Amino acid sequence: MAKVAFLGLGVMGFPMAGHLAAAGHEVTVWNRSPAKAEAWVAKHGGRSAPTAAEAARDAEFVMACVGNDDDLRQVCLGESGAFAGMAKGAIFVDHTTVSAAVTRELSALATKAGFGFVDAPVSGGQAGAENGQLSVMCGGAEADYARAEPVIAAYAKICRLMGPSGAGQITKMCNQIAIAGLVQGLSESLHFAEKAGLSIPEVVEVISQGAAGSWQMQNRYQTMAENRFDFGFAVDWMRKDLGICLATADETGASLPVTALVDQFYKDVQGMGGGRWDTSSLIARLRK
Repeated sequence: MAKVAFLGLGVMGFPMAGHLAAAGHEVTVWNRSPAKAEAWVAKHGGRSAPTAAEAARDAEFVMACVGNDDDLRQVCLGESGAFAGMAKGAIFVDHTTVSAAVTRELSALATKAGFGFVDAPVSGGQAGAENGQLSVMCGGAEADYARAEPVIAAYAKICRLMGPSGAGQITKMCNQIAIAGLVQGLSESLHFAEKAGLSIPEVVEVISQGAAGSWQMQNRYQTMAENRFDFGFAVDWMRKDLGICLATADETGASLPVTALVDQFYKDVQGMGGGRWDTSSLIARLRK
């Protein structure tokens, strides 16, 4: 068992840190709002720390799951940042979905300071985090990954090293690109069925058994049919991720026409007041 710090106790981080504690690791948590950290300790034990640096002090592994590039820099850097408290030989594992550029920037700083850095964004949403069934895609040095993987296993269904620093983030972008087009296609399919006067449950029962079947169809069709959108990853966060995808595509020369279009559809959903709705809310745009 390891001494672990977990930084960021949102809808993903709170249960992920809980799985670490349940697995027997010695866990110290930190969150920008101390009340969340206190609630976590009340539920799972362990302890909380007043700063990221203090949480990271003496930890063998420091896990982070925050919001975006700027949040990650703030958590890592400065006198109260995690890097200031980490010991040589420790490993920082970043579960935030951020740009590959900030990942490589922080990885270089970590290497210079004498500790490892693994980018390890996750997929599976809140339910995956709560059930310990996340897909974790990693980038970094093989030796660092080999040490971190048994700890990550506390909340992972699959965990794989995809390549050097930044490769995990690039893989997560592939994930978001695939989801964007799929959810739009599912939204159009269900909307089309509605307009044709068909029963959505009956349509899904049939087409989900063939080539059209997907996790999104199985898990979201009913709530989409009922116009309920509080069951997953928020539109605001999806737009952040798609922005990273599109910026990276510009850098690499990749063509993402469908992703760019769906990003604008999500912008429309935000304009409808749906920034905190889950990503399946694309269908609401078709119904307006």
